[in-house]
Amino acid sequence: MNKVNVLIAGSTGYIGIQLVKLLCKHKYIKIKYLCGNTSIGKKIYIYDKKLKKYNLPKIVKIKYKYFKDVDVIFTALPNGQSQIIANNLEKKNILIDLSADFRIEKSKIYKKFYKIDHKSKNLLKKSVYGLSELKEKEIKDKKIIACPGCYPTSIIVPLFPLFKNKFLKKKVIIDSKSGYSGAGRNILKKAKKMNLYGSLSAYGIANHRHNAEIFQELSLASKGIKLNFTPHILPMFRGILSTIYVERKNNITATKILDYLKKYYKKNKFIRIYKKNELIGTKNVINTNYCDISVCETIDKNTLVILSAIDNLIKGGAGQAIQNLNIKYGFNISEGLNK
Repeated sequence: MNKVNVLIAGSTGYIGIQLVKLLCKHKYIKIKYLCGNTSIGKKIYIYDKKLKKYNLPKIVKIKYKYFKDVDVIFTALPNGQSQIIANNLEKKNILIDLSADFRIEKSKIYKKFYKIDHKSKNLLKKSVYGLSELKEKEIKDKKIIACPGCYPTSIIVPLFPLFKNKFLKKKVIIDSKSGYSGAGRNILKKAKKMNLYGSLSAYGIANHRHNAEIFQELSLASKGIKLNFTPHILPMFRGILSTIYVERKNNITATKILDYLKKYYKKNKFIRIYKKNELIGTKNVINTNYCDISVCETIDKNTLVILSAIDNLIKGGAGQAIQNLNIKYGFNISEGLNK
């Protein structure tokens, strides 16, 4: 089989580096171009020594003429920049975007949350919200694949089937905690002021940007959902644990919910459902593409706690991007994603 040629724009950020590391292990991929802005002419291994053993190209400034040489363009860029790239795609190009540029279906909602006028509104209908386990058919059909945010991945995966099957009441409280890599390399400039390595911080209460895509996708399962989402930054590098408080409908037990989740995701390799009341954390998902889910009973018999753990850089980022690539091209879903 001929290899798929790829270009990675934004290759030196945390997500970009993780993407390069995974793609180096993918037997059907050839990395043709690594692109950046402040690192032009450098070798990628200066950002991660594990990449030194691979014969990778030097980092170059992105040029549209390169698009003729590649099949897939991965973009791990600041919000707004992938829209411009999308406007210059060649007919044969597939865009797999790890920013928020094509996650939100309505440009007005995008502007409300991201404060950016969308520069490729006409392409929004040609894109898909690429949550791999829920959108497989659409991923196969679309030219632009918008990879979900890390927090939303951990939240939508357990909740979507339960709302779709009318197991839960409409109000949801979500408490999510992430390693600081989720904020990108620039957070290191604020590390001392934030006491990044020694404190736990809440942020984005009521206005976090990920509210838009969480609400958008869960509304496809059930109308009228009310969300309260609060993210936190932990003094660790990677991993997300979302603690989700839900009210069950009458006669819907924790056991019934677990059995349904197991049935719903039985064909999905990267979703693991744990035993009732099992207290899970990020330990077993770090450096993997898995999403681990547990359902726990509480002191209030009507309230359940759903725990959901992922690695924000892999299942919440680069890993899901490769999972979507594998779906698009019909490769084994695990290709490039085994430890």
